[in-house]
Amino acid sequence: MIYDKYKLSVKDKVLLVDVTGSWTIKDIDNDISKFKANLDAYEYESVQYDFLKLNNLDTAGAFILSQALRVNPKDKCDWIICNSDEGYSTLMKLVIASISCSAGDKKRRWYDILTNIGKGTDRFFYELVETLAFLGQFFMVLMHFIFRPQKVRWKSVVALIEEIGVNAVPIVMTLCFFVGAVIAYMGVNLLAAFGASIFMVDLVGISVLRELAPIIVAVLVAGRSNSSFTAQIGAMKMRQEIDALKVIGLDAYETLVFPRALACIIALPILTFLGMMSGIFSGMLIAWMTMDISPILFLTRLNEAVGIESFWVGLVKTPFFAIVIAIIGCRQGLAVSGSVESLGSRTTQSVVQSIFAVIALNAIFAILFYQMGV
Repeated sequence: MIYDKYKLSVKDKVLLVDVTGSWTIKDIDNDISKFKANLDAYEYESVQYDFLKLNNLDTAGAFILSQALRVNPKDKCDWIICNSDEGYSTLMKLVIASISCSAGDKKRRWYDILTNIGKGTDRFFYELVETLAFLGQFFMVLMHFIFRPQKVRWKSVVALIEEIGVNAVPIVMTLCFFVGAVIAYMGVNLLAAFGASIFMVDLVGISVLRELAPIIVAVLVAGRSNSSFTAQIGAMKMRQEIDALKVIGLDAYETLVFPRALACIIALPILTFLGMMSGIFSGMLIAWMTMDISPILFLTRLNEAVGIESFWVGLVKTPFFAIVIAIIGCRQGLAVSGSVESLGSRTTQSVVQSIFAVIALNAIFAILFYQMGV
């Protein structure tokens, strides 16, 4: 059948498409629907294009011609091109390849879930080994600076402490305040039925000091500052600034990683302390408003039942959280390749891995303190 810009015929189940004229976005107007409608009248298993009379072709025209390869949504046809120059053939190959790789055409197999589990396990251990290696390199740099503290870039450390710590104080204290209030309300409702409302102080004190404040602060820093570390270092990697540092004789660990890790180690305990005070204050406020427990009685009970050891148990974990957060964020930033997609992927991995590591490390500390009887 001869149409305006093409001729269709079938020979031995091979669709012959003779193309004429110009097939560019300026010359075609709704030809895709007409072309697909004309294809419905033919039954074929493969396609042969003849570009002998083709004058011009762009991506839009190649896309329309590629529709001949789809007899139905699940089938694909073999195809060849005759009488074509290299440019048109390459363009058709790229367009057809992009269509063939669409997600809808991929067939799921029953063992795909096992394949994904295997790939995920392999990726997990790879990231674990790389993070441990990066951590070892960090401690080597730390030992170097312990013996030569004058080489630490203290201006960078102070600026990073402001970014990580000072700027995060409002959100940390606000969130810990609300968490302490929620714990206090839950304690009041549960313990009032047993006539033991005073034990609400124990609940608030132990939960906020030992677990909630350190975890909440670590998760906030992991989401707020850790992603910033990855994005900053990743952007430097994309702009080849890391390579420039190496060229002028500067080490990336000393100039980028160590100041961020040291700033985290200094800022995180301070943020945790402020979060603890905010959570305790909100619990004391709820106790005063709902159960007529005066602040003096609240603090006296807190000192008797909870004690200072719970405060130190929560605070001693924070430097370890800080090291893990900073190391993961910087390692993911240095692992960024040259694409924007890589930067986004590494930033996401940085936040997820750091939060996972913080929770896992907190569980290890909980078991350790339990065994020690603390």
